[in-house]
Amino acid sequence: MPAEIIEILHTLGSGAVWLALLGGVLGGLFVGAMPGLTATMGVALLVPFTFSMPIMPALALLIGVYSGAIYGGTITAVLVRTPGTPASAATLIDGYPLTQRGEGGRALAIAAAAALSGGTIGTLLLILLSPQISAFALRFGAPEYCALALCGLTMIVAISADNPLNGAIAAVGGLILATVGIDPISGYPRFIFGAVSLMEGVSFIPALIGLFAVSEALRVADSDAAKMTTAAQPHGWFVRQADAIRCSWTAIKSAFIGTFVGAMPGAGCDIAAFLGYSEAKRSAAPADRFGEGEIKGIAAPEAAKTAASSGAMIPLLSLGVPGDSVTAVMIGAFIIHGLQPGPLMFTEQAGLVYAIFALVLLSHVLVFGFGSIGARLFLRLVAIDRRFLAPIILLLSMVGAYAMRSNMVDVWLALGFGAVGYAMHRHGFPVAPVILALILGPMAEENFRRALVISDGSPAIFFERPIAATLLALAVLSAIGTAWRRRRMIHGLI
Repeated sequence: MPAEIIEILHTLGSGAVWLALLGGVLGGLFVGAMPGLTATMGVALLVPFTFSMPIMPALALLIGVYSGAIYGGTITAVLVRTPGTPASAATLIDGYPLTQRGEGGRALAIAAAAALSGGTIGTLLLILLSPQISAFALRFGAPEYCALALCGLTMIVAISADNPLNGAIAAVGGLILATVGIDPISGYPRFIFGAVSLMEGVSFIPALIGLFAVSEALRVADSDAAKMTTAAQPHGWFVRQADAIRCSWTAIKSAFIGTFVGAMPGAGCDIAAFLGYSEAKRSAAPADRFGEGEIKGIAAPEAAKTAASSGAMIPLLSLGVPGDSVTAVMIGAFIIHGLQPGPLMFTEQAGLVYAIFALVLLSHVLVFGFGSIGARLFLRLVAIDRRFLAPIILLLSMVGAYAMRSNMVDVWLALGFGAVGYAMHRHGFPVAPVILALILGPMAEENFRRALVISDGSPAIFFERPIAATLLALAVLSAIGTAWRRRRMIHGLI
């Protein structure tokens, strides 16, 4: 172990490693803040540039971009209601109302601190429990993933607890949209109406951009929205002590949720963020006002999604299985440099593995530093006259929608979803359930049908497997508990 520590210190003492890590984090923050430019895209674009680099600077660059992009989407989500990444849509629910009250700096400080907490806990679990968590994740099959998706769909009850009927209608609309495209089992095209571009389904990024960014630009064009003040109140670089104490348990709990969700192949940071938010809202105190600028509603998704980015490294390093789309791209970088992720890395190249752990932790620290210190610079976004800010948001949204697949259909989809999002806002329908349904709908359908194929059509498979049965029970209890709590609050019992 002392030899490994010396090797880690020697590796981290290299100027090239630090330069690559710093550049990666800064580049990731920019990529994440741009609508449509996801962490996966950022890492994929940089992999070819690492061909001629030594292994450690190459990994430092990719890890830095990954961590920076996961947080970068929060900046625009909180300040201008334009989530740069899908996971940031959960932070927007309470982050943007704080900005509307002139407390955008406070929201960014809480987000940065929660991200550091989640990243630190996730990395510690990565170091201490990689084999155990990976072994648990391998027990997930089609029934378990279906149950997890259904458990996630119950979050719609929590997200739209103020108006459950409208939330349910929005969610059903999202689930219907999730059926567009090639049938995952039979391969037959569904509801494409002759449009070849829809064979891959309704692209999630244009939907996200349209429902939040484009609809916000349209809202700003409304006379009432244009008069809304977003003047930022002065705020220090770091989170206030009272806010840190109030959000500490929420951040810790969400970090554990995010780590375990991130360790499940295919789950990803966006599911982790919404799960963290849902659990925070489900266990909220009567004084908490989620959806109106509640700081716990910022800490929960930020801690969860950042921990999930560390959790996604668990199956990558211990099993050679990617935890999400970003780590799937990173496997290519490992192979390019002659490394094969898996159990043998811990025995044959232990020093390299622990150096990677250190890079992951350092990347979260740098994100916290840049996120906190740069908050005053970011806040200048809300100082721009909203009549000029709206066309800028609209332009960046169109660029982001087109950049994903270089397809004009995605631009028209974004504009269409923008009109729908604007109409939903005007009539009191929440848009978050639509996004959640688009994320979890395909996962639930595909794994439900696979499970039935495995069991020859018997639904008993969901109750015979302990993990699936437990997740289904949690889904039912969570939905009933949230509805019951909401009913008691309406009647003034709590």
